[in-house]
Amino acid sequence: MKSVLDVATGTGFHSVRLLEAGFDAVSADGSADMLSKAFRNGMENGGHILRVVQADWRWLNRDVHGEYDAIVCLGNSFTHLFSERDRRKALAEFYAMLKHDGVLILDQRNYDAMLDRGFSSKHTYYYCGEDVAVEPEYLDEGLCRMRYDFSDGSEYHLNMYPLRKDYTRRLMSEVGFQHIETYGDFQHTYREEQPDFFVHVAEKEYRMDEGESAYSAAVSTARTYYNSADADAFYHSVWGGEDIHIGLYESSAEPIADASRRTVQRMADKLGLDESSVVLDLGAGYGGSARYVTETYGSRVIALNLSEVENERNRQENARRGLTDKIEVVDGSFESIPCPDESVDVVWSQDAFLHSGNRLRVLEEIARVLRPGGQLIFTDPMAADGTSTGELQPILDRIHLDTMGSPGFYRRELARLGFSPASEGGFEEHRDQLVNHYGRVLEETERQEAEGLAGKVSSDYLTQMKKGLKHWVEGGTERRLTWGIFHFKR
Repeated sequence: MKSVLDVATGTGFHSVRLLEAGFDAVSADGSADMLSKAFRNGMENGGHILRVVQADWRWLNRDVHGEYDAIVCLGNSFTHLFSERDRRKALAEFYAMLKHDGVLILDQRNYDAMLDRGFSSKHTYYYCGEDVAVEPEYLDEGLCRMRYDFSDGSEYHLNMYPLRKDYTRRLMSEVGFQHIETYGDFQHTYREEQPDFFVHVAEKEYRMDEGESAYSAAVSTARTYYNSADADAFYHSVWGGEDIHIGLYESSAEPIADASRRTVQRMADKLGLDESSVVLDLGAGYGGSARYVTETYGSRVIALNLSEVENERNRQENARRGLTDKIEVVDGSFESIPCPDESVDVVWSQDAFLHSGNRLRVLEEIARVLRPGGQLIFTDPMAADGTSTGELQPILDRIHLDTMGSPGFYRRELARLGFSPASEGGFEEHRDQLVNHYGRVLEETERQEAEGLAGKVSSDYLTQMKKGLKHWVEGGTERRLTWGIFHFKR
């Protein structure tokens, strides 16, 4: 990588650093005054002669010539666009100016944390200096007005659009970027409340041989979460160990693991499995369901899951129990299933589809890989039919999604794809079990926390988890959420 276009040059700090690092940099900005300052700063800081171009992002290809290995848009600059049309146009211009394998690097303040939990800053990675105090004077979903107070008594205001992280990632994906990684203060794995800034690295190249490039923004977010040390320790310790999904409880004090295994048994009993069956488990987690199916019925299972951390635990347990030849653990996304057409007898999934930002795509992929007469069985925490998005906002914020599925949505779309109900009218509803399960997980979290769980899982993570669990219980109790078992035939 050699050629870099700095599209938010400002006073030239990043352009100068790029030149000092040996890159062939071009400096663009919409302000002629800023470019003049940048040029002077280049000369005064190392004698660098900046190649400056005044350009509007929306017409970047008109004003700036050539293709680049990388485009950088830093300094929280992208938040100065207040129109979604302008944001899409600017990203499309960035995309068009990149070489076929180029990358866009774009940063933004962590507005998610500011909007959801209030403003705070560690001043670790982005800092204005000792004589400047920065804080939002006004903040809502459409405007962040920052106030800068200087030691000489002067005051400066700056209006910005508070971009949410997943919204930015979605726009990048929709204009054509194939693979997007998001870093929190330059760390690959982070907890949502910690970073001051997010840094998005978006690749233009379409890689046919890498399943990871098929990850949507929502799936990538889930992957980052489930790969974190906190999530792995929590789900393995608290959520039932092998089975990390909603259980069917026969008593209020029943162990989570027992109720969760009962769900697996109930689902498997519907399928008529035998040694000839090929089962595809989407969102297989630690592999508890796959092992139950294989050990009980002798079926072969393909366990597809997005978390490499969970998949490694799955492989280790399969090896310990002598099941490696019967269970194939695959790193991948259910939005782009790495299986041939009509290659499996059963598609199985438990509480995973909610993590998709494109559930229609998931169902279409399932229809593609199922053999004629094949069965689909799955569970999913959902919005109750008729529930508005606004009523679900605390839940959606927690799982970083714009929408949830619903019984009506799944019935309608499965019918469109040629599926028909296989049992119980296609849907066996257990709304109360959602309330029971999240309530039990909350109780178990608090019990283990009193016994030292914070030694394995950070206190920040536990605080947010308990808050989220309460939202799930409230949503189920107030009948805004539901859950159950879907069973359809192709």
